[in-house]
Amino acid sequence: MSFASPRRPLALGVLSAAGLMTILDGSIVTVAMPAIQRDLGFSPAGLSWIVNAYLVAFGGLLLLAGRLGDLVGRKKMFLAGNAVFTAASVLAGVADGQGLLIAARFGQGVGSAMASSVVLGILVTLFTEERERGKAIAVFAFTGAVGASLGQVLGGVLTDLLDWHWIFLINLPIGLLTIALAIPALPRDRGLGLSAGADVAGAALVTSGLMLGIYTVVKVEEHGWLSAPTLGLGAVSLALLAGFVVRQATAGTPLMPLRVLRSRNVAGGNLVQMLALSAMFAFQILVAFYMQRVLGYGALETGLAMLPAAVSIGAVSLFVSARLSARFGARAVLLGGLLMLLAAMLWLARVPVNAGYAIDLLPVMVLIAGGGLVLPALTTLGMSGAREDDAGLASGLFNTTQQIGMALGVAVLSTLAASRTEELLGNGESRAAALTGGYHLAFATSAGLLVAAVLVTLAVLRRTGDTRAVTAEHDGEVSLVA
Repeated sequence: MSFASPRRPLALGVLSAAGLMTILDGSIVTVAMPAIQRDLGFSPAGLSWIVNAYLVAFGGLLLLAGRLGDLVGRKKMFLAGNAVFTAASVLAGVADGQGLLIAARFGQGVGSAMASSVVLGILVTLFTEERERGKAIAVFAFTGAVGASLGQVLGGVLTDLLDWHWIFLINLPIGLLTIALAIPALPRDRGLGLSAGADVAGAALVTSGLMLGIYTVVKVEEHGWLSAPTLGLGAVSLALLAGFVVRQATAGTPLMPLRVLRSRNVAGGNLVQMLALSAMFAFQILVAFYMQRVLGYGALETGLAMLPAAVSIGAVSLFVSARLSARFGARAVLLGGLLMLLAAMLWLARVPVNAGYAIDLLPVMVLIAGGGLVLPALTTLGMSGAREDDAGLASGLFNTTQQIGMALGVAVLSTLAASRTEELLGNGESRAAALTGGYHLAFATSAGLLVAAVLVTLAVLRRTGDTRAVTAEHDGEVSLVA
């Protein structure tokens, strides 16, 4: 890959490394949770907060952090976020009690939100030519997709060979190196100034609404969908978010100018992302649970079994997606990737209790390569309608819908799987058969979410080979897309 400026490849490497660190942290913890539970004495409900504390902070602050990056400078926000994340990772790595570990995970979520919210905004302002931008997005998506899968491999290796503390301490050298390289590599930007969008009321509404909403979703498995806590907190969250939308429509200096959502590709791309990532949770987490709880795989075996998925996703996103998008357009590539993921979920919906890896699971690891087409295409579409002064906001919005999709996937699919398992156990099924039946329902539901994503893509997203046509609907406003 060749770029006009010699600093841009280094900048892309820095941004990709930061994205890799964030995504790796989200997946590496999953295989280490049983070891953490044994060591620190977590209850099953308490253990979930190792994940939930991170999700609440990360998802709740992304939109605010993205806009603040536009106002105070995206480079400053990126550096500060990486510093917070690295420091919190060290605290998590030395934690010897439940409270400190959960607080450190919340801190990691804050730092991740600050850094991740502006990454795409920096990327699309660095790479303005369409072909170069496509290559850059493919590289960024490659590191993210591979990080999600490799996290489980690395988590298994570190947990088995050392101990769970190292899944957090590994972030220290990566974080320090990222900060050191980012200072000279990333472009200096002054930001618009807080007066251009210092909407304190709007910030309070959206941050509290998102945090409360994500908290409500991740607690569904404990309380149930129709319980008083879920319905009550959900209603308050929706009211706060509705108040935020009203505020943005009337504020003189809104935190999130609603013009960002005028583009069908931006709005539709974010909706498709929520649906697709909700579905992909079934692969990311539930397949690992199936291997360990039904097939009896260990942490390291599970990670190695999922390695072909990392390789296939990485190869497709790095070497195939940009070329296909340049030839056929992001929409067509997105459809192809969604159909591959749909086939993977349908295949999983029939895996037997005594599955053989080569016949029942390896084909899924190959089909999941569709994620290497979906993620770059969605990134292109999700950032396609933002003006240069809205790049951080559009990046924060894109990452926010990503986290909401993941949180919904956690709540919906794990709850369905658990309910179906309990029902089958009550009917006299063996534990392995009951667990498999629960996973079957979750995988089938994932397939349904992907069908919905395909329908939204067909109905909302525009066909385009030239992304300039996509943003013509913005009433003559200048877009970031070349």
